[in-house]
Amino acid sequence: MNLNLSPLAPQQPAADETAITFVPQGVCSKLITFRVEEGKVHDVTFTGGCPGNLEGIGKLVEGMRVADVMDKLSGIRCGNKATSCPDQLSKALEPYRNDA
Repeated sequence: MNLNLSPLAPQQPAADETAITFVPQGVCSKLITFRVEEGKVHDVTFTGGCPGNLEGIGKLVEGMRVADVMDKLSGIRCGNKATSCPDQLSKALEPYRNDA
């Protein structure tokens, strides 16, 4: 069995029909996929970007309230960029801030 484990290999969005896909702007990652259930964030994955750091963010925010994730990640910058992958996740969550 030949598995492509390259950190830059595209990840398939979750098979779950409730998965949300967001295209970030101004960062290295090309796609953010996540679910929101009962006002909590689940299954965050980033395609592209810094694989270890972004996997860590996904695990850290797992099960957190949308508003809490947004409060913690909003406004984080990456070097001289006006945004970052965590900041883009907070932007992706904006429509779900008041759910549940």
